[in-house]
Amino acid sequence: MKRFAVLLLAIFVGAPWLMAQTSPSSGQDDTVVEEIIARINNNIITRADLRRSQEQLQAESRQPDPSGAPSDPKEREQDLLRDLIDQQLLLQKGEELTISADTDLVKRLDELRKQMHAEAMEDLEKAAQAQGVSWEEFKQNLKNSIITQKVIGQEVGGHINVSQQEIQQFYDQHKSEMERPERVRMSEILISTQNKAAVKTEKGQEALPETPSPGVVAAAEAKADKVYDLLKKGGKFEDLAKQYSDGPTADLGGDLEYFKRGTLSKDLEERVFAMNAGAYSEPVRTNQGWVILKVTEHQTAGIPPLKEVEGRIQEQIYMTKMQPALRDYLTKLREDAYIDIKAGYTDTGASPNETKPIYTTTATQGSSKTKKKKKFGLF
Repeated sequence: MKRFAVLLLAIFVGAPWLMAQTSPSSGQDDTVVEEIIARINNNIITRADLRRSQEQLQAESRQPDPSGAPSDPKEREQDLLRDLIDQQLLLQKGEELTISADTDLVKRLDELRKQMHAEAMEDLEKAAQAQGVSWEEFKQNLKNSIITQKVIGQEVGGHINVSQQEIQQFYDQHKSEMERPERVRMSEILISTQNKAAVKTEKGQEALPETPSPGVVAAAEAKADKVYDLLKKGGKFEDLAKQYSDGPTADLGGDLEYFKRGTLSKDLEERVFAMNAGAYSEPVRTNQGWVILKVTEHQTAGIPPLKEVEGRIQEQIYMTKMQPALRDYLTKLREDAYIDIKAGYTDTGASPNETKPIYTTTATQGSSKTKKKKKFGLF
């Protein structure tokens, strides 16, 4: 998800383009000047806000997209100001709708803490600061994200419908793309017989694992048998994986994702591909230790039935409808707002029907004339 820059939430009407703040620690007239590049009703976007968005985009462009979709940083950069204006409009709408994010913020922060395996919120705070973000800025960004998501869900998503006829039509048109090989999704509980400390050679390379002693193997087998007994007594596989597994996916309940035929050892392949979804194996000896495998899903080869993929199709159609619907909604918000953009900057989401700032020239006493700014034409 794109991280929005922190925006200033209130300004004095009539402030100039260059907003100066006098330093209290200096006896001289030293000022820090911040350039305002856009006004959205009573809120502003500064050059610093846009710069932070550019830096974030550059950081994201250096990371591979997990979806594999191509991304053009230059194309995205031209929409950065548009995105900042979008956020301001959604935040202002959230305030109008009296949408609160306080409770959700506490829950989201706790979820992030758990994902980081942090014991206290202070650890999450330190992690944010290590990325160069103050704790207050981090929380405000997260709160802004929650509010905008709520507004979008209520004002846009809540009005999008996906009919059964659309789902059936999509399924019929994309059947060939859905064809798949036979595969199983598995989870594991691994009771390791290996020394968890990495062994390095003199050249710094990892050495081959040492052969465990018979005592270590026996102790691991006894532990695996204990876990297996707990499963037979009704224990939940995911919970037991989190508690006992030495595998790298223990925190995920042991989930190992999908495996096609030919990707496992012959012995394991014969074992797991003969199992139905929900079944689990007895402890199996491997090079890593003793492992209990559970088949969480067993997909047959060919085109899946509609019932199996209906939810994913519905979500895909929904998201296809969401993008244009959201753009239309944001265009309407623009038309109902007063937006002023500094010369040289462009809002790529601008509507030709937006209310433009009004400037009038009023004569004052004497021969001089001065400009009086009305509505939100304040630059």
